[in-house]
Amino acid sequence: MITTVTTVTTITTFAVLGLTGAISIATVVLLRLFLTTKELAGASRLGFSLRIAKFVSVGILPLVMVFAVIVAMKIVGVLA
Repeated sequence: MITTVTTVTTITTFAVLGLTGAISIATVVLLRLFLTTKELAGASRLGFSLRIAKFVSVGILPLVMVFAVIVAMKIVGVLA
């Protein structure tokens, strides 16, 4: 019984860590994509490009906040 519980706990822990890693990678990739798109669209003076830059700006702040939490949790993990 103890072996089964330990095995299930270990598998669950690895699954959660895998999901957390995937979400972290997706967040960082999306943040980089939004920042690059904003820079490139903002460099142009066309109306459509400026609208794209404004549209992308909406998602940048939440992604920066999530990125800060990811970095903070990695630092806490290293120090603990």
